[in-house]
Amino acid sequence: MHATDLHVVLGAGPAGSTLAGELARRGHTVRLVDRSGTGATPDGVTRTRGDVGTVDGARAVIKGAAVVYHCVNVAYHQQIDVMPGIQDAVLGAVRAEGARLVVLDTLYPYGETHGRVMTEDTPWNATSAKGRMRAALDTKYLAAHRDGHARVVLGRSADFVGPGVLNSTLGGTVFPGALTGTEVLGLGDIDLPHSYTDIRDVAAGLATLGEHPDGDGRVWHLPTAPARTTREVFQQIERQVGQPLKTTIMSEPRPFGPFDEVFMGSYAELFYQHTEPQVMDSTAIQEAFGLKSIALDTTLDDTLGWYRSFLARTRH
Repeated sequence: MHATDLHVVLGAGPAGSTLAGELARRGHTVRLVDRSGTGATPDGVTRTRGDVGTVDGARAVIKGAAVVYHCVNVAYHQQIDVMPGIQDAVLGAVRAEGARLVVLDTLYPYGETHGRVMTEDTPWNATSAKGRMRAALDTKYLAAHRDGHARVVLGRSADFVGPGVLNSTLGGTVFPGALTGTEVLGLGDIDLPHSYTDIRDVAAGLATLGEHPDGDGRVWHLPTAPARTTREVFQQIERQVGQPLKTTIMSEPRPFGPFDEVFMGSYAELFYQHTEPQVMDSTAIQEAFGLKSIALDTTLDDTLGWYRSFLARTRH
């Protein structure tokens, strides 16, 4: 075990940045790593430029770490080609440096569940290329832990929502339109229940896993508020903004707003997430570590507040 208390977060998107801030608030020494090494950085966090595409590159930026958090992601159309190489580099680096590894994961390995509630015991039945890729990565992570090559734990999240989250189905295609009276996008059947994970709950869950080695060697579902239908979510947003939403329903994948043709073409195989219920249960992590998810109404209110400020900044 490292004598230091250095926690290194790989990836400075909404998840990585929010996690870095959460770890700093908990009193840890935090290094946030991405390709640029520049940009807004949470208080108490050191930001570093680095490339985790190779073992040497990953080792250079995690040196001295007690815990490493893998929050790196790439564009949808690049994931199958790029993510396995990043996994190999990060696993090789944490093994060489003796650090624990906490991985931010998705629900894709489960594939279509036909409405059944997803728990950590749900079979991995992905048929999409990205889902099979994610399942293969997760199998390798857990095997590395089981075989004693690295100490690894996985935290799975539903669709992100929250302050700072733009590229999500409950993000940049919803909140700006809700606040400006312009178009709001709903995907698939918005009367189906759908889980959304507050980005701050993602951070709290991953940070907690980083602080509790007794949770290693398995998958955990990160704290997530009870699922509601997307229509109910939109109705709550309407109440909070005081005006009806101008909702456009996309029944099949096509470009819209920030979701361009390349993105939607690559996302199409995952569109089943909007044509069947997507309900994730996070009871296990909440009971094991005493965590509680943020209420969805609070999430929506805070997110609207963040978008008000964001839109005001982008107008100038």
